[in-house]
Amino acid sequence: MTDAPPHGFRALTGMRDVLAPESSRRRVLVGQFADVVEAAAYQELVLPLVEDLGVFLRVGEATDVVTKEMYDFVDKDGSRIALRPEMTAGAVRAFVQHSPVLPWKVWYSGSNFRHERPQKGRYRSFDQVGVEVLGVDDPDLDVEVIALGWRFFERLGLRDVRLLVNSLGEHADRARYSEAVRSHLESRRGDLSEKALETLGRNPLRVLDSKRPEDRAVVADAPRVADHLSDESAAHFARVLAGLDALRIPYTVEDRLVRGLDYYRRTTFEYVADSLDSAQNAIGGGGRYDRLAEDLGGPPTDGIGFALGVDRTLLACDAEGVFPAPARALDAFVVDLVGGDAARDLTHALRAAGLSADRRFGAGSMKAQMKAADRSGARFALLVGSDELDAGEVTVRDLREGGEQRRVARDHLIDDLRTHL
Repeated sequence: MTDAPPHGFRALTGMRDVLAPESSRRRVLVGQFADVVEAAAYQELVLPLVEDLGVFLRVGEATDVVTKEMYDFVDKDGSRIALRPEMTAGAVRAFVQHSPVLPWKVWYSGSNFRHERPQKGRYRSFDQVGVEVLGVDDPDLDVEVIALGWRFFERLGLRDVRLLVNSLGEHADRARYSEAVRSHLESRRGDLSEKALETLGRNPLRVLDSKRPEDRAVVADAPRVADHLSDESAAHFARVLAGLDALRIPYTVEDRLVRGLDYYRRTTFEYVADSLDSAQNAIGGGGRYDRLAEDLGGPPTDGIGFALGVDRTLLACDAEGVFPAPARALDAFVVDLVGGDAARDLTHALRAAGLSADRRFGAGSMKAQMKAADRSGARFALLVGSDELDAGEVTVRDLREGGEQRRVARDHLIDDLRTHL
């Protein structure tokens, strides 16, 4: 057993604890997301935190997620497993395993893990919300999915968000484009950064994402994906853009947008928050992955989805001054001056009636208990002293309206509080 350090254990590098009220804010955010997507008939999917390593190898063995960042290890039975670095592959694995009725429209929330360099808005343990739809090949579905993310950001109050869209075409289109990009980059090897050269050997398209100054000129001169799309892919993308126009969702066609995972085909998109530092301003994105189910052992199935980063979304909210942490909304705090029985019984009765209530435990003066009541954020303090006890009453003090108070029969307390809340 590892001995505790002199000052106690701390969260691991890149991990952190989320305390109230921020924890409440995150819970409300997930609830807001659920409201938006469930109105479009998406149902919640709860996935396991660990999967067979092979599930995530299908994400793309040329990506940093797989080669450098994934937490994978040998289980006690000798099998190779991994903490999920993203949730799309797990959702598609669940689809293949359970063969649900099509179309399968699901949403999820939860933690993912990547061993990457921690920085503001990026942790090794990070939360996402997202949606996936399998079983539909229709560009109008692409529009629906993109619009759901846009609607969610509007729901939070965000206004300084831009939508970037692109099409990578079908598998053959992407392969042709990848080879064209490779040839271009190879011809300019001397102008590329060492990091870009390393990426070029694994996946030339990922070099297009480089934000390094020495790579910008080379990337700017790279071939355009639009010049390598088949007629079918071009028509699909045109329908997507027409749908966004019809819904009045503003967008920018960004032909350098390839996304970070190898399974994307045709429509890809990203939401960026201009209120954040430009190097880390992506707050979510997604696209089509029409071969992923087949790669995971299922039948050929069309799919599309997105994932939104909770941490960066909240940073964007902070930057715009929207979606604050919810205020603590406690209905009542019981101040018991007659030994504690009243506090015990009253808090139980209030909670059983659907009201929120708290009390101070242990012996305490009225002054100490009132301080606790003020700190609790409760609307009312319920005072029970000897006079109230003898009369079967409770003094109700309004903590938000100048301390106004009234005496209420204990039998009528629940109805009185409901009337005044």
